[in-house]
Amino acid sequence: MSSPSTTEHKEGATGVYSFYLVTISTSRFEEHGSIDSPEEADDISGKIMRDLVLSKGHTVSKYELVPDDASLIKGSVHRAIESDADLIITSGGTGLASKDVTIETLQPLFEKDIPGFGELFRHKSIAQIGTSVILTRAAAGLLRGKVICCLPGSPSAVELALDGIILPETGHLVKHARQ
Repeated sequence: MSSPSTTEHKEGATGVYSFYLVTISTSRFEEHGSIDSPEEADDISGKIMRDLVLSKGHTVSKYELVPDDASLIKGSVHRAIESDADLIITSGGTGLASKDVTIETLQPLFEKDIPGFGELFRHKSIAQIGTSVILTRAAAGLLRGKVICCLPGSPSAVELALDGIILPETGHLVKHARQ
């Protein structure tokens, strides 16, 4: 339940917002190349991202598929920053393997970190994955007035992050990112 001060703080934080969605997957990219929809890449997580965003009345300005390559990930995020998107959501490349470079690539670009996102995501993930939560790397931050959230690539992680955290706070996040 929200306190009166939280409710006041969220005033004026409603509306339709635009999302830029990026799936980071070398295997999908090698198979499908640069494409414009999650269906073309057989990307279940990308489809969940898009469908959840649209189900809440928001828009998707673009979907991209990029490999686990720091320069290509940065390029995708820079295109998103230059677009009309309010939020940039990446999915994938957050694991512990040497190829997983999303967090290392994007977190240094953040002008401000949003540590509560990763903390809450891991807290909520315990019910789904138990102690494996220690392997979970999720991060969020601000860059040039845009919110960037880096999610693990599993469909259940994407659904949990969007449905349980990001979408309920979208207006609130964008309001503060623009200030």
